[in-house]
Amino acid sequence: MLTDTRTTTVLPVSDMDRASHFYADRLGLRQSGTGPDGSRTFDLGHGNALSLLPAEEGSQTKHTVLSFEVSDIAGEVRELESRGVRFEDYDMPDLKTVDHIADMGGEKAAWFCDSEGNYLCLHEVP
Repeated sequence: MLTDTRTTTVLPVSDMDRASHFYADRLGLRQSGTGPDGSRTFDLGHGNALSLLPAEEGSQTKHTVLSFEVSDIAGEVRELESRGVRFEDYDMPDLKTVDHIADMGGEKAAWFCDSEGNYLCLHEVP
């Protein structure tokens, strides 16, 4: 059954070395493999993985492609900022961030882009 499987999230990257450094050095993920197509795989824990796939510039989307559930979002934001990650801030009627974090009725979220323009998220559930 699909509910019992491990997953791999595949993200397009135009500069593999730059992206690999971002995920290893800024996010602290461990690279676990390289594919024959030039893709690079990183462990996400619990058997899940992230695969960076060589792609043309502009292959990225403007919506969240990967979200990391964390237990202390404020602490994670501070830690990632200390590694050079830049968080997005929003001030719209339906979405406002304070110190980079949006509170959406108890669930909290913070968004940032990787080196290639893919939107990633941290989220904390109550």
